[in-house]
Amino acid sequence: MSGLPSPAPRPVDPAIEPSGVPLTERPHHDSGPSFVPGPRAGLGQEATPRVWVPAAYPARTLALRSVVDGEILTGDLTPRSASDGTGTWWEATLTVANPVVPYRVAVLAEPGARTASGAPVPTYAWLTAAGLVPWDVSDATDFRLVAHEPAPDWVDDAIVYQVFPDRFARGSRIPEDAEGRPVPEDLPAWAVPMRWDEEPAVRGDLTGAQYYGGDLDGIIERLDHIASLGADTVYLTPIFPAGSVHRYDASTFEAVDPLLGGEEALARLSKAPHARGMRLVLDLTTNHTGDTHEWFRAAQADAGSEEAGYYLFTEHPHRYVSWLDVPSLPKLDQRSAALRARLTRGEGSVTARFLDEPVLADGWRIDVANMTGRHGAVDLTREVAREMRGTLRRVRARTGRDTWLVAEHGHDATGDLDGDGWHGTMNYTGFTRPLWAWLAEPGDALNWLGLPMTTPRAPGGAVSRDLRDYNAQMPWPSRLHSQNQLSSHDTPRTRTVVGERGRQLTAVAALAALPGVPTVFAGDELGAEGLTGEHARTPMPWAAIDALAEQAGDPGDADLPVDAEVLESTRTLLGLRREHPALRRGGLRWLAHRGRRPCARAHPPGRRHHRAPGPGRPRSRHLGPAVPARRDRCPSSGGRRRRHRRRARTAAAPAGHRGRRHRAGR
Repeated sequence: MSGLPSPAPRPVDPAIEPSGVPLTERPHHDSGPSFVPGPRAGLGQEATPRVWVPAAYPARTLALRSVVDGEILTGDLTPRSASDGTGTWWEATLTVANPVVPYRVAVLAEPGARTASGAPVPTYAWLTAAGLVPWDVSDATDFRLVAHEPAPDWVDDAIVYQVFPDRFARGSRIPEDAEGRPVPEDLPAWAVPMRWDEEPAVRGDLTGAQYYGGDLDGIIERLDHIASLGADTVYLTPIFPAGSVHRYDASTFEAVDPLLGGEEALARLSKAPHARGMRLVLDLTTNHTGDTHEWFRAAQADAGSEEAGYYLFTEHPHRYVSWLDVPSLPKLDQRSAALRARLTRGEGSVTARFLDEPVLADGWRIDVANMTGRHGAVDLTREVAREMRGTLRRVRARTGRDTWLVAEHGHDATGDLDGDGWHGTMNYTGFTRPLWAWLAEPGDALNWLGLPMTTPRAPGGAVSRDLRDYNAQMPWPSRLHSQNQLSSHDTPRTRTVVGERGRQLTAVAALAALPGVPTVFAGDELGAEGLTGEHARTPMPWAAIDALAEQAGDPGDADLPVDAEVLESTRTLLGLRREHPALRRGGLRWLAHRGRRPCARAHPPGRRHHRAPGPGRPRSRHLGPAVPARRDRCPSSGGRRRRHRRRARTAAAPAGHRGRRHRAGR
């Protein structure tokens, strides 16, 4: 494209770039608005995909191959030279005849042709979302035109802040004992009160019992901090009554946990961010309940009850299927129409009720979405997802509010993201793990995915290939509307994984720059550490945050448990994302520069999207070498990162992306 940097190409590793053509000399197409211009095409309408071919690449002709009604259609692209002689735009017109239309481009050249730098050019190659490949490939990485109704427009601009309610902030109403432990009325038997400054357990049953007393009013009182990061969407882990502090073992879906303040507190929390132009997303478990859930108790009490059909009993009443064989988490049977009417389908369902008055939540994150409706020969996951999407539409017809449906998925989610179910996923495979493999502290002791190994180390080229190839298999709208997170309540902390400030700043730059919805787990912006998901649920150090604010962000000689540079850099980088449409809505092109793998995101000038509305304002600040040099450029992913002077502790205990959830711990 005109204006992109053109450094001298270096030899290409065929394991990274199969065509052998340097990235800056390769033809390029992506699903962003610069390459599929105009409004989104609906069913039966026409789109105009176009391909940029640099002048350095001697293409003879380009042809479009699409799949319509299950059959291949082909046609030529028309060349239109750029006015400055830097290359040629090739265009075609494609009718969106099906809800999802896959397409790719054949790039043909004369035998013996070479690029301007002398690299051999394949006579026959396919350009897909995975890049330029000089052999026939499957349809899995084809570009896709998607006619399904997209996610709400606000999701394109969203920055999410994840809150684990018990560890975020105690509201002023919470009574404390002489040691500073919370002592609310009707403290449940499972709860072990903790001082706010006590470190969470690393693993074991205690992890789910440690009660710190954070509540929903505490979140309201600290919304200024969330807004200061540029975040405009608060995502809460579950708020239902349960048998643990993580609350993924709900005892009912009809109420809000009194420990968090109950229904009135949730209504207050909803109103407070909405008054600021912010949004609120809740967390629902559709795969299982807790074994104390009222439905499960009714099911055990009567084998002939309606509720007994909600679960998978193998021998009533005490033998049943559960999540990963954890008996406190009995699995729901989505074959039950009565269950789905209460949980996911229609305006009377749990799904609908919290999207309506008085809560007016702006969406749901669905826990264990990858397992919902799946057991043995039964696979109803996509059906449940489509049903929930339909429920969101029904609620919108009455409230006029667009809401978001995002799925938890710990591995390859692409088979579930065809556009008419989940809007997106928690993109662990297409974002988190590649970044971890690139930036991980050398020699760490963190377990990798439960395998007999620690975190692997991958060079920049391999990481860029990983990011490109996996994400090429999901429709572009699904990628844009998926959550990118560097860590979550289910993983070790970012700082523990990467080991030091410089690599964490690089990770935050990637979070701000790459396609997807940036999601910050509360405390990551402070350099918080944690060896496991449970250990990472660290109480926010508000005294230190307030002290830092009083010192205008300069800790001086104070020994505060806050990394002021990471905090300010997170604000700056996320502020840049809010400021630049290309970082929120633009396409993506991987480049090569001096052995590194930077990328560029492009958004056409003059489009209606400018600075995203939101509570945070970008701040001008010099960030040093860990930050991209240009605002529309992604962080480089090659070479060795500079070592910074401050290092965090090296993790010394194994931790996986997800552990088994126990009655007292997740």
